Amino acid sequence: MQRILSVFLGLTVAAGLSTGCAKQRITAEKAVADVLITDEQEEQLGLQVKQELEQKEKIQYVQDPAILEYVNRLATPILQQANRDRKGVKWKVNVINDPKTVNAFATPGGYLYVYTGLLLAASTEAEVVGVLAHEAGHVVGRHSARAMVNAYGIQAITQLALGKDPGTAAQIAAQLVGGGAMLAHGRSEETEADEYGARYTAGSNYDPRGLITFFQKLQQMQGNTPGVLKWLSTHPTNADRIAHLEKYIAQNGLSGTEVGADRLAPIKQKLGGK
Repeated sequence: MQRILSVFLGLTVAAGLSTGCAKQRITAEKAVADVLITDEQEEQLGLQVKQELEQKEKIQYVQDPAILEYVNRLATPILQQANRDRKGVKWKVNVINDPKTVNAFATPGGYLYVYTGLLLAASTEAEVVGVLAHEAGHVVGRHSARAMVNAYGIQAITQLALGKDPGTAAQIAAQLVGGGAMLAHGRSEETEADEYGARYTAGSNYDPRGLITFFQKLQQMQGNTPGVLKWLSTHPTNADRIAHLEKYIAQNGLSGTEVGADRLAPIKQKLGGK
C-alpha cells in the first residue's frame, strides 16, 4: 500500500507540475492529500499537536470569557463559509495568551490558533477577520496536512494520527511555537489561502482588504517588533502578493462594509494594549 501511495503521489504531482499552472498543481496535490490522509486522521493529527503544545510547550490560553466570545464571534461566519468548501471539518478556535508574539496558525483537523499579540497589533476587526479567514483557507486547502507529509513522510504522519509517534508530535509543536518553519507554505498555497481569505472576509461583510492592510502594517513594524517575524516567517509577503490580492478582490467584486476598529479597541484595552 505504501508503494502504491508513493507512486500515486509522484504521478499526480508530476501531472500538476507539467501543466505549469499553479492552480492545477494545487488540485493535484489536494487529490493526493485526500488519498493519503482522511478527515478523521487529520482530526487526530491536530489533536496530537494540540496536546504537545499544551504539555511540552506550555502554551497558555486566554481564559477571559469576553475575549473568547469576541474571537469566536468573528470566526463563526468565516467557518460557516469554509464548511461549504470543505465538509467534515470540526473547527476549534484557540486564543493563546502571548502579547509579545504576533502570530496565528492552523493545524490539520480545523484547529485555529491566534495569539493575543496579533489582536493587539491589528487596528481593525477586518484585519483580524482577514487573518482568521486566511488560516481557515489553509485548512480547507489541506495545506497543513500536506506540509506535514512533505516534512516527515506519510508513514510517520499516519503513525502520528494513530497516536503512535509522540516524538513527531513534539517536534511539530516545538517548530510551531519556535517559528512555524514546518508549516511554511509555498507561494501557490499562500495565494490560494489569500483568495479564500478574501472571499470569506467579504462573505462575513468585512472589508476584504483587511488582510492587505495587515500585511502592510507588519512590514512596517518588523524592524522594531521582533515578535512580528513569527507570522511573516511563515507568510512572507511582497508587492506581487499584495498586487495579486488587490486584483483578485477587484475581479471578483468582493466588498464588505464592516471595519470594526471601534469594537476591537475595548478588546485591546482588556488585553493591556492602547
